Amino acid sequence: MSAGQAEPIHHGRLADNIVYFARALRRAGMRVGPAAVTEAIEAVMTVGIGSRDDFYWILHAIFVNRHEDHAVFDEAFRLYWRSRDLIEKMIAMFSPVAADYRDREKKRAAETRVAEAFQNQQEETRPVNEEPEIEVDARFTSSGNEVLRSLDFAQMSVSEIAAAKQALARLVLPHDKVRTRRFKPTTRKTIVDPRATMRMAMKTGGSLILPRYREQRHVNPPLVVLADISGSMSQYTRIFLHFLHVLTEKRRRVHTFLFGTRLTNVTRQMRNRDPDEALDECTRAVQDWSGGTRISETLAEFNRLWSRRVLSQGAVVLLITDGLERESVDDLPQQIERLQKSCRRLIWLNPLLRFEGFEARAMGVRAMLPHVDEFRSVHNLNAISDLVSALDGKNSRNSDPRRFLAGR
Repeated sequence: MSAGQAEPIHHGRLADNIVYFARALRRAGMRVGPAAVTEAIEAVMTVGIGSRDDFYWILHAIFVNRHEDHAVFDEAFRLYWRSRDLIEKMIAMFSPVAADYRDREKKRAAETRVAEAFQNQQEETRPVNEEPEIEVDARFTSSGNEVLRSLDFAQMSVSEIAAAKQALARLVLPHDKVRTRRFKPTTRKTIVDPRATMRMAMKTGGSLILPRYREQRHVNPPLVVLADISGSMSQYTRIFLHFLHVLTEKRRRVHTFLFGTRLTNVTRQMRNRDPDEALDECTRAVQDWSGGTRISETLAEFNRLWSRRVLSQGAVVLLITDGLERESVDDLPQQIERLQKSCRRLIWLNPLLRFEGFEARAMGVRAMLPHVDEFRSVHNLNAISDLVSALDGKNSRNSDPRRFLAGR
């Protein structure tokens, strides 16, 4: 092996830099394992480095396996390898160079001792840096919790996303109830239960007849979620799935569907007790994550195959999408109207409402907006807290879709 090929590992620390870069990607949320780091080092040593772009795409081909990781890798590469001298030195190491056989100049007598003496004297006479005292006026500041609740999910860092997941787990779930046609025993004197009364009378031979009472049973209505997983919605949907995981643990009959170009039922995957494993299983079950969007076709498939199975007893449907349909919207009004008539409430969660000047201009938005009961945002923790209040029956005027239709 030539000197130009053996030097990078021992002196240029190429392997160490790639390992540190992989650790930075892992801390940023990418799935980078030890096998990928080994492949990256072997690929760089095999292919070589011709330019900065070549080095970028070699590492990109190894580390980036998901579409949503491209932006993370691009920003991490720009920050970690921003020193041009570092990559230029690595390129120079791969270039063949002639060995230097010249005798190195020997150090003069007492040179080392004198240099150390001057260095120690300079450190002793160096003034001590006094740290200034910083006084913070917190009268017009906001707490970190308030900032986190109003921060957009797409702009959160890794630590902020972890804090948001913990905040979602602490949300107080709604106690919405619907009345059914079934009855349950009660001690309150409301409605006499003839069957229960006669059964108790038979135990005493009819000598003592005490009336028994019953009342109508109230249960939580089914909650059906249709979440968009296209490229523009993947980050919001991924965070919202943590909230759905909490709902799935605390209440029954929570059905979750993910759609992009096709519809996928992930209700069974969401029942895993560990939220991270549940989301990983959902990712493996879905084949079109961060792809295109076909809202009309997926709603038609849901109405045809799943509507009668899950939409019963006053079900509430949460539709999470930005409404940017890439196909034709001719059949979209009919499908969204059929969905709205099959459930008790249809709530549309759109992250585009985070913009103050939002207007219903897109064809998909204009086709769907007249057939929804509520129109809400889903881009931060405050929006999800408002959604919890809405599930509890507390509506607000800001969620009325008619104000956007009037503005159109």
